[in-house]
Amino acid sequence: MLSMADTQQAEEHVEAAADKRADRRTAKLTKQIRAFADTHGGSAEGQLAHIGRGRIRIALVGANGEWGNLVADSFDSAKDAATAAGVTLQDDFDGDLAARVRTGRYEWSRMAGIQVGGPANA
Repeated sequence: MLSMADTQQAEEHVEAAADKRADRRTAKLTKQIRAFADTHGGSAEGQLAHIGRGRIRIALVGANGEWGNLVADSFDSAKDAATAAGVTLQDDFDGDLAARVRTGRYEWSRMAGIQVGGPANA
């Protein structure tokens, strides 16, 4: 039979393993954000948004206007990764941040197709 001390040690071990996994995911996100910034003009700005089930979207806009999204498992992980990568976070994805987004033919055709009854989103 397990004692209270054994149960507590087992729980601490599980928590420590979960913390290590979360740290690895945050480190991976940091690398991905840095790579995005380096590829798109050397810097980026971003905005964090809840997308459901505890997940967070990291919307990034590079210095050259290219944009992309990453998804984090928690708000803290997303914020820590963006901060470690040197990304300036904005409260909203509007105004100056949205104005810097450069869209191309692909995005415009997708937006028009979805709104005007074009090809299915497959």
